[in-house]
Amino acid sequence: MNPLAPYASRAEQTRGRRYDEAPPTGRNQFQRDRDRIIHCNAFRLLEYKTQVFINHEGDLFRTRLTHSIEVAQIARSLARNLGLHEDLTEAISLAHDLGHTPFGHAGQDELNACMLEFAPEAGGFEHNLQSLRVVDELEERYAAFNGLNLCFETREGILKHCSAKHAKRLGDVGERFLARTQPSLEAQIANLADEIAYNNHDIDDGLRSGLITVDQLQMLEIFATHHAQVKRRYPSLEKRRLVAEIIRAMINTLVIDLTETTLENIRRYQPDSADAVRACPPLAAFSAGMRRQADALKRFLFENLYRHYRVMRMTGKARRIVRELFVAFLNDPRLLAKDHRRDDPDAQARAIADYIAGMTDRYAMREHGQIFRMDA
Repeated sequence: MNPLAPYASRAEQTRGRRYDEAPPTGRNQFQRDRDRIIHCNAFRLLEYKTQVFINHEGDLFRTRLTHSIEVAQIARSLARNLGLHEDLTEAISLAHDLGHTPFGHAGQDELNACMLEFAPEAGGFEHNLQSLRVVDELEERYAAFNGLNLCFETREGILKHCSAKHAKRLGDVGERFLARTQPSLEAQIANLADEIAYNNHDIDDGLRSGLITVDQLQMLEIFATHHAQVKRRYPSLEKRRLVAEIIRAMINTLVIDLTETTLENIRRYQPDSADAVRACPPLAAFSAGMRRQADALKRFLFENLYRHYRVMRMTGKARRIVRELFVAFLNDPRLLAKDHRRDDPDAQARAIADYIAGMTDRYAMREHGQIFRMDA
């Protein structure tokens, strides 16, 4: 790892873990966090959770697992460019989607609707908060504590956004949302690497599926610019390689722009420590022009891919599965294994949400069939 900049987080100066542990041998504290995340159950389950397309729709479409790995690769490159702690950046990136439901955002939205309808005092459902809940409470791997007992800095980075109501319940990692301060630069970089990854790789999956076309994408400045550059260099390139080259070039442009703009902000505010970063405005950012182009790309994907009628048909099915499972379990907890049953109604609703959120796409479909189909 390259020498750390003054504003980088330092493993030897971590604010610590929720439960005291002896320091690791042969690796730093953030490496330990990264390793714990990779070995946990929730990380493995991401292999069978939807990114945009349901897992069984094609072997080459991204899943939450491949997405998380791609985010970590982009984030680690950015961290190296900026002199940040690469291991912390990687740990945050790999953990950021651990709380995601089956069926992507459709599953999250329906699970949130169910919680608000049937257990409004329990606080709804949001996958970002659930990711923190997974690493703090739900993983069962260690004799001395629940969860993974990650460092404050990793937990802080996982929690990208949070309401004041939830922040008050979360203790140390919730304080910045009340004080309106920033997380570490490693966390800021991981957040933007997530955006770079899903925007560009959703283009790839959308083109592969046939739901969007190259001609449509050429209405976007960021795509048209790189399409023209690649065509000039490789005028006879076949479509699959053409698309791969364009996406590779777009990611590179976004990474360079983010690096340069963030360095400009660092020079402007001159933070001399990780704590000084927290007192600054957000430092990790795209330039205004690149932000505009990236936002136009996000709008295009929302309107033309995520709301495509074929995706919406699967979204409707997914939401129905999540709702019907939730209601069935809530109406009759005896349908659940004993370790998912609770005496308090709100606690029962939260346990059901935990159970459903932990399902893969195929497991949710199988559970639904076993409850509602006579031949299952």
